[in-house]
Parts: sequence; structure tokens; C-alpha cells
Amino acid sequence: MKRILLYAVFLCSIKIGLGQTISTSSAPVKTVFAFGGDWNKDFIRYIAGLTRKDRPKICFLPTASADNPYAIGYWYEMCVNLPVEPSVLRTFINSSPGQKSFDEILLSVDAILVGGGNTLNMMAIWKAQGIDTVLKKAYEKGIVLAGGSAGSLCWFKSGLSDSRPQKLSIVECLGFINASHCPHYSSEKTRRPLYMENIQEGKLLPGYACDDLAGMLFQNGKFIKAVTLDKSHNAYYVSLKEGKIEEQDLHAELIK
Repeated sequence: MKRILLYAVFLCSIKIGLGQTISTSSAPVKTVFAFGGDWNKDFIRYIAGLTRKDRPKICFLPTASADNPYAIGYWYEMCVNLPVEPSVLRTFINSSPGQKSFDEILLSVDAILVGGGNTLNMMAIWKAQGIDTVLKKAYEKGIVLAGGSAGSLCWFKSGLSDSRPQKLSIVECLGFINASHCPHYSSEKTRRPLYMENIQEGKLLPGYACDDLAGMLFQNGKFIKAVTLDKSHNAYYVSLKEGKIEEQDLHAELIK
């Protein structure tokens, strides 16, 4: 009887530890790869590697460019001779019998790549169509989420965007990464000082800035590393230290 009781206690300790249930199966790793500028063949190849699949299915979302046909054509062109199965999710559509739902499309792929354009309009369309909810499901499922420019900003809580007339402004995003973000950090002269100013004034959370050819890998909401296609492009963490702005070089690894 004593052995039976000890065995039961042992099983319970595996099940419950410090108020938490321990699963015998590993939970999906929630992955985001955000880069500062436009996507290219090298970034597509890197995203494919993050899926750990031999021939991953990657879906391109050109919502921010209003489903621009040239962007879609360029996407398929870039995927030629790469070990991927490319597809596209269009949001400027008409209903017709036999169409797949956004859930069916996005939750059946290995990675999702979001293109650049107008972040504010993209977020509005996603919310109207319920795509923001589907993307959250994809994130929780372990589908790799990626993108540059608007496609990088969307994964963070908020950041600077050129989505409105006249000047850069703050846009609220999906918040999968609880930090702010600034793409095109060094390529556009106004972005860096304005990003720092908004963090200094408390309008933006501390966060991650990225040059066009650099990218940042996050897993389960935490920064893992920065990568770059060109040593002159980098990624940074911008925060406040004793009331003053601090810009930390994230030392991007060369991947090209």
C-alpha cells in the first residue's frame, strides 16, 4: 500500500508542479521573424529554414499593398527555384461558391509572410475580416509569422508608420510581441529621432528597430537574435535608462 501511495504522489508531482500542469508533449514554438524593409529571396529562404520543413508551404499576404498584382507576381517570381510551396491570401475579393475560408487557408500552411504598404489600412481590413483572430491562432499553433516594413510592424504592439498623410504617426498593431517597433530605421532620416522621441515621451513602449536588410527572430514573445544580409544594416533595442534614451546594438549575424 505504501508503494502504491508513493507512486500516486510521484505521478501527481509530474502532473502538477508549483501550480502548473506539465505536458509530456512539447508546446508549439511561437515564432516571429521581422525585418526592416522589403522581402527578398534570401529572407524567404531564411523563413523556410525556420519551419524545419523540407518544402514548406508559405502564404503571402499583400493586404498592405491592396493586393497589388505586381507584388503578387513578384512573390511567385522570387519563389522560383526555392524549396517552398508559395500561395497568396487575397482580401480584395468577391464571394463565390467553393472558396476556402481565411482560417482554412492560413492554418494549413507552415509560414505566413506579410508584405509592405499601408499598415493602418491593413490592420483595419484584418480586423473587419477577422484575419487578426486567425493570425493569432496561427501564432499559437506554431506557424512561422514573418514580414518586412508593414509586415514587421504588424506583429508588435505599436510603432511608427507612414500610413497617414503628411507625417509619420503611431499605429496600434496585433501585439504578439509586447514592444514597439520601427522598420526602415536608418534608411529614412526622420524615423530614428522620431522613434526615440516617442519612447522618451512615453507614447511608445521601449522596442526594437531594424534597418532594411536586417531581421530579428522572436520565439514565444522573446528576442532570440538579429540577422543581416549586409554588415552595414543592423537591429537595435531602444529603451529608457535613468530617463535617457539608450540604443543597444543587437549585433546582427550575417546570413547571406
